[in-house]
Amino acid sequence: MDDRTFNFSHQEFYLIGFTDLQEYRRYLFIPFFVIFAFTLFANSVIMMVIVKESKLHAPMYILIGFTAALGFMQPIFLVPRMLISFLFGKNMIYKDECLIQMFCLHMAGCFQSTVLVGMALDRYFAICKPLYYHKYMEIPNFVKFVVVPVIRNVLLVVTTVSLAGKLSFCVTNIIDHCFCEHMVLVQLACGDITINNIVGLLTVFFIPTADFILINISYIVIFTSVFKSGKTNMKALNTCITHFIVMSVTLTFALIAFLSYRIRNNFSPSGRVFVSTMYLLFPSCFNPIIYGVRTKEIRQTFIKFIKNLKVLPL
Repeated sequence: MDDRTFNFSHQEFYLIGFTDLQEYRRYLFIPFFVIFAFTLFANSVIMMVIVKESKLHAPMYILIGFTAALGFMQPIFLVPRMLISFLFGKNMIYKDECLIQMFCLHMAGCFQSTVLVGMALDRYFAICKPLYYHKYMEIPNFVKFVVVPVIRNVLLVVTTVSLAGKLSFCVTNIIDHCFCEHMVLVQLACGDITINNIVGLLTVFFIPTADFILINISYIVIFTSVFKSGKTNMKALNTCITHFIVMSVTLTFALIAFLSYRIRNNFSPSGRVFVSTMYLLFPSCFNPIIYGVRTKEIRQTFIKFIKNLKVLPL
């Protein structure tokens, strides 16, 4: 390719996800709007309950609060633009805006994974080392455990997005997706993207995959400890199983989405977009149900709050 080609790079892109659905595309507004509204409402309730109730200011509930905060923010970066595209057909996004969206989506997703590691750590000390729980789960000590994962997340995501931003896009500016995912944008580049592929795969391996492995190891230790002790701690086991299910489903969606851009497959464009959307929206939508409704203390506090509202004078 002529070097002069690289002097031009598109600064505007068009997100055209689900276009193969043609006339049915506008009806996608309804399910995604319902998911968006429910996600914002449910995560807001979880955050409000945890902030208002002082007895929920324990490490486990604070981590659930962080999960709710991330679940509240991530759809805001993703869904509104999708809804506008579905309803009004306005698909244009500037390159810088695209990179900012990519950064916010991947950063929020990475920290959701890391918060689950924190929850697994909390359960490990609560079940296997109860005498040391308060010592290690105090904020100053707990911060020591999360410093490395936080630095890891920031460095890898910033590197991934920065490398994508340096590419030239001189062939097409049509993105067959509903949002700016890393490989969706990188595949449009007209230069060598080998380093982008490598860094993207390293990010997937060192963040969600590594976190998933750490969570599995901690839960194996927890299950072994519970069974050896002969005690039935069903509440703790249910919590661990719930975390495992959420992480497994999310990681499965994420790996399918990432690998679908790197290996030959028969995925339809809409199928690929759907899987990518689910690995971002699934945790945000279902975490409030899993950690809110199924957590007795949060559920009881919310019910008490509703009852107090009913007795207030109008």
